[in-house]
Amino acid sequence: MRNETLIEKIAQETIQIEADTLNGLVNAITQQFISAVLAIYKNNGRLIVTGIGKSAIVGMKMVATFNSTGTPSIFMHAADAIHGDLGIIQKNDIILCISKSGQTPEMKLLMTFLKNLGNQTIAMVSEQQSYLAKAATFVIHTPVLKEADPNNLAPTASTTAQMAMGDAMATSLLALRGFTPNDFAQFHPGGSLGKQLYLRVSDIVENNELPAVQLDASIKDVIIEMTSKHLGVTAVLSPSGQLEGIITDGDLRRMLESGQDTDRLTAKNIMTQHPKTIDYNAHAVKALEMIRKNSITQLIALDGTRYAGILHLHDLIREGLI
Repeated sequence: MRNETLIEKIAQETIQIEADTLNGLVNAITQQFISAVLAIYKNNGRLIVTGIGKSAIVGMKMVATFNSTGTPSIFMHAADAIHGDLGIIQKNDIILCISKSGQTPEMKLLMTFLKNLGNQTIAMVSEQQSYLAKAATFVIHTPVLKEADPNNLAPTASTTAQMAMGDAMATSLLALRGFTPNDFAQFHPGGSLGKQLYLRVSDIVENNELPAVQLDASIKDVIIEMTSKHLGVTAVLSPSGQLEGIITDGDLRRMLESGQDTDRLTAKNIMTQHPKTIDYNAHAVKALEMIRKNSITQLIALDGTRYAGILHLHDLIREGLI
């Protein structure tokens, strides 16, 4: 078999096996799963997640997801736990033990100590008749018919199942807590994800110049204003300060191409009326949606009816939203 054919065959089989494993989890959402999630939700302590080997790595990812969605969690490696790290556990903590077999020596020994401490425990296991499953307060079953590797040995489908079940727990808890996008933003202030959730138009335009000309401004004054304010655009205002239009680089080019006598023209003659605007307090991601939808490069920000600034596509790029 050629290498290319082998790669295609094994890769497709791996994805199919893991997809079948995930589909099988739907029927694993039993009363035990529901009871375990409710216990975490009603508990005033933390969720301690533990495991060994690849399950430990999955556990660390689970902790990150739980913490970011409002469930205080700590990872405790099972091997370290029986060598002193049990001191992490407090009276009201619930311990989630992740293990495919539920029979590894470290996990069995750890469960013995956990029973002595009296904390509630959750076993996430593939083997329902394992030591871990029988000893735990709650059992979350992650059924796995076979691993995805050709030798049925490497943790592949089993860790995929664990990861998905951890996500199912986290999203269930998120829903129970009524966790909102604003709550999510508090835990994700950095990076593009956080900015999508909290960055507002006002945060951006307050750092920009405020180019503006009157309706009767000469073309020379328009060009000077656009050039000096470094945005390639200017708002056109009425004598009372109300927004009347916008002039962009494109408007200037079209004026020059028309061959008109620029000495006779004013801002009113070349401006675009009814320009696209956005509320000063809107989220920046909404501005990005409008820019993309209308195939433009800038928006005028309005605070009520007051002209408050220019938001440019380059601002959104600089902020990492694109």
